[in-house]
Amino acid sequence: QVRLVESGGGLVQAGDSLRLSCAASGRTFGTYAMGWFRQAPGQEREFVAGISWSGGSTYYADSVKGRFTISRDNAKNTVYLQMNSLKPEDTAVYYCAADLWGSGSPTTSAYSDWGQGTQVTVSS
Repeated sequence: QVRLVESGGGLVQAGDSLRLSCAASGRTFGTYAMGWFRQAPGQEREFVAGISWSGGSTYYADSVKGRFTISRDNAKNTVYLQMNSLKPEDTAVYYCAADLWGSGSPTTSAYSDWGQGTQVTVSS
């Protein structure tokens, strides 16, 4: 089990950038694939980006491809989500999640551990 804490959310204008961070506890961070998901009010939680435990593979939702970048620093037990060219439709609570020995799956049920979320609001 791993404890996850997200940070970096906030209120920005359309076209701005934000970088979210997710700090993980424990010494086995390098064995977990990590994912970023988001949930807007009244909407289902949706996949944003995923990265394999090795960092060698990354996956993105079509809606963020080319604008968002997921990365990880296993020495710091941290996964990042760099978000550029933000749009109002990116407004949501963003969650990071961990999947032991995973590949960065877009499937919510693949992830066993979740953070508490950080709010991102993009104004037009």
